[in-house]
Amino acid sequence: MAQSFTEAAVLLFANRANQEAAGPMEAYMKNQFPFLGVKTPLRRELSKRLYREQGIPENWETVVRELWALPEREYQYVALDLLEKVKKRFAAEHVGLAEELITGKSWWDTVDYLASHMVGTLFRLNPALIGDNNERWLEGANLWLQRTTLLFQLSYKEKTDEELLFKNIRFCAASKEFFIQKAIGWSLREYAKTNPEAVRHFVEMTPLAGLSRREALKHF
Repeated sequence: MAQSFTEAAVLLFANRANQEAAGPMEAYMKNQFPFLGVKTPLRRELSKRLYREQGIPENWETVVRELWALPEREYQYVALDLLEKVKKRFAAEHVGLAEELITGKSWWDTVDYLASHMVGTLFRLNPALIGDNNERWLEGANLWLQRTTLLFQLSYKEKTDEELLFKNIRFCAASKEFFIQKAIGWSLREYAKTNPEAVRHFVEMTPLAGLSRREALKHF
């Protein structure tokens, strides 16, 4: 039987595990996950080799879930690499997969990519998905889905739905969560590259946490 993509990934990466490097990597991520100790340059090199040898799997959704289920964090990064390669195949039904990944093994290193790239792409291609999902995620109890509502428009530039962005920020403005305050500032700082006066006015008129305000105005 031919080796599956996930099996090939495990074999390739496990053989390059480095426990000396794993400790600092785990500490950087606040010991949320175990690491193999494969640093980013080597991980990218191994990923290129993996795609040369295996190609892009047709059952990419299954492979992403398999990689997400593995304990070591590098495998989630491999899954993100795969999502980047198949993003032209994203369709409306993949919003469920996005939500599954955002709420599974959640931390900023995966959520921020999923929010700005996967969800951002899905919502740009399928605007009808925004309404119900945005409201449900914004008003729900999951911190990372709420952060996603603040970040999914990061790359939209002049196509940003300013009204929606500001609405989402107002809803979250009183949050004490670091990752929400930071996301508010980040989203405003990014939109300021497109419409600085709108952001300046919004910050002046809206009660925001100090962190959010500082991040928003960092480049003014």
